[in-house]
Amino acid sequence: MSEVLVLNGPNLGRLGSREPDVYGAATFDDLATLCRDAGRRLGLHAEVRQTDDEAELVGWLHEAADGRLPVVLNPAAFTHYSYALRDAIAQRTAPLIEVHISNPAAREEFRHNSVVAGVATGTIAGFGSFSYVLALQAVAELLAEGKD
Repeated sequence: MSEVLVLNGPNLGRLGSREPDVYGAATFDDLATLCRDAGRRLGLHAEVRQTDDEAELVGWLHEAADGRLPVVLNPAAFTHYSYALRDAIAQRTAPLIEVHISNPAAREEFRHNSVVAGVATGTIAGFGSFSYVLALQAVAELLAEGKD
């Protein structure tokens, strides 16, 4: 079973209580369970993590690069301005799928730009928690094809 890191940035630990009209009623624990279950069905061991700390997230991306681990990443607010995160993603050695619960392009103007999209394998957004399932499916397919 291949390992995949499912990494989540700031404020995602508050899912369920944070803007449920935008992010839904599911909690972060619900999301983690969804990812682990979907991963198992796809032959992946999904390790789900969340941090509000940019440095910790960068460290996890370094860990993934060093271990040649695929990543599903919801950078949250870091999407729009973290060049440190972008530089860490650029060092990736396996597929990295940027994921968003909402569709940033359909929201406020400042959310329209992703500084990380250009170094990610691809982006999936706007499907609620199912965005993560789609991202895990993409990782499984890319691994099966031997692509990064």
